[in-house]
Amino acid sequence: MRHDLAARHYKPKTAEAYLHWVRDFLAFHQDRDPADMAEADVNEFLSHLANDCDVSSSTQNQALSGLLYLFRHVFNKQLGELTSVIRARKSKHLPTVLSQDEITVLFRELSGTPRLIAMLLYGGGLRISEALELRVKDVDLTHDVVTVRDGKGGKDRVAPLPNAVKQPLQKHLAAVKQIHEQDLKQGFGRVPLPFALARKYPNASSDWLWQYVFPATTLFHNDKTGERGRYHYHETAMQRAIKDAAAKAGLTVRATCHTLRHSFATHLLQSGTDIRTVQELLGHRSVKTTEIYTHVAKLAAHGVKSPLDRL
Repeated sequence: MRHDLAARHYKPKTAEAYLHWVRDFLAFHQDRDPADMAEADVNEFLSHLANDCDVSSSTQNQALSGLLYLFRHVFNKQLGELTSVIRARKSKHLPTVLSQDEITVLFRELSGTPRLIAMLLYGGGLRISEALELRVKDVDLTHDVVTVRDGKGGKDRVAPLPNAVKQPLQKHLAAVKQIHEQDLKQGFGRVPLPFALARKYPNASSDWLWQYVFPATTLFHNDKTGERGRYHYHETAMQRAIKDAAAKAGLTVRATCHTLRHSFATHLLQSGTDIRTVQELLGHRSVKTTEIYTHVAKLAAHGVKSPLDRL
């Protein structure tokens, strides 16, 4: 199943989530052969997640997707109707959104690479993984855009490059290029390439255009090829930087990397940007996903005041 997921170019996080649920499914059924299982066994496991584990609706759906993948693509077996599943309760949570004043205060507590990344998350509506996986060739300083490659759903899209980030980003790239040239002199300077590009273009992994915009501070060792190079800045380090900055800024809401993306969408809607445009910028498949931001934006835009304030 792992090999099949890789062959179909599933994101590593998605693949690991699917494999996790398959392992749980097998453990729940005491390692019976899944080739001998059917709809009733899947129903029982999914109901167990809702009843005994109290998982959310989205978590239960993710488990179902992993099991459907197992049966359909690994065992070439179609499951029938899953009508007897006890569904987890679906809840609707509004996204946490920072005000522009809170964004300003948060950015004051950030510096260096984390600040640049945060500016792209808020200024372009990027997901954290999309920002960290940017290559030099994906940044167009002439047309003020960044190209997100192989985003969620395997789609490419274009995001705005804010003017406020252009100059510091140019300085950052100049410094990164010096590090890359130094790595090349020492026999390093290579990065992992997507799909089979490393075989098609053997020298591309050391090309400047393919380097990460935000490289890691330490070198990695590729056990398969024996090469050493730089991976991108670690997601955990960025998450910790935002958490620490929010604490120093005294924010009373939970701020994360994804909160900046939520704030990007909400502030655009508040400024009058068409929801279809926001949908395209965020890379949402359906406008219904984008509509959740209108609940927050409308309240501020309409200037709704409590009757208590009229007393």
